[in-house]
Amino acid sequence: MDKEELRDLLEHLHDKYNRKEFIEPDPISIPHSFSDKADREISGFLAATIAWGNRKAIVKSARRMMQYMDNAPADFVKNASSRDLATLQSYVHRTFNGQDFTDFVMGIRHITTQWGGIGDFFEKNYAQTQDLTQVISLFRKEFFSCTHNPHCEKHLSSIDKGAACKRINMYLRWFVRHDNRGVDFGLWKTIPMSALYLPLDVHVGNMGRALGLLVRKQNDWKATEEITRSLREFNADDPVRYDYSLFGAGIDGYLK
Repeated sequence: MDKEELRDLLEHLHDKYNRKEFIEPDPISIPHSFSDKADREISGFLAATIAWGNRKAIVKSARRMMQYMDNAPADFVKNASSRDLATLQSYVHRTFNGQDFTDFVMGIRHITTQWGGIGDFFEKNYAQTQDLTQVISLFRKEFFSCTHNPHCEKHLSSIDKGAACKRINMYLRWFVRHDNRGVDFGLWKTIPMSALYLPLDVHVGNMGRALGLLVRKQNDWKATEEITRSLREFNADDPVRYDYSLFGAGIDGYLK
């Protein structure tokens, strides 16, 4: 299809899937279950961290995470005692285990203590660098600067090692994007939507190649940059709006 036909398809799928009905079966439903900003940021970060595989299983496991934290994630991160943290040890979601959960809570506590919150970290560092790739790198370094088991490091991808960073980019989409659809939160208003990168996984990568948006065969950071650059040709101010389109194209069987 030519560029205008592709634009029409992307916009059609965006309109079809960027709607409130999308929320309930998706991991974004976890932060949507809270009203407080800090609760949303923390629950969203944890839900995004385990967001690989079956969406239904992800949502179920993320809701269990919140139950472990007494459905008050910000308060738990701030005030959990050693005894409270010990209760997390029985949690497991695929390769994300209870020690990983504990280390992530402590990493979030460190970010919150030092910066005021996850959003504050991203907004303050973006204001200084004007480069989200640098901020993603800085966040990982800061997050793991406190004592932790090295096993948990694989659950926060390293942009410095060339990873696609799908989950952190999805999380950033949730909190930076804003429109009138009610899905993304748009709480971090000082980071422009134009700075975002597409959350790239196997399915989105395959769809991007099928639609001529991606040539690179590996799903790594270079591929993330390439497909985001392609999508900026359709909407420079909000390229990641088409995350919904590529997701929807997969559901609608455009590769079949």
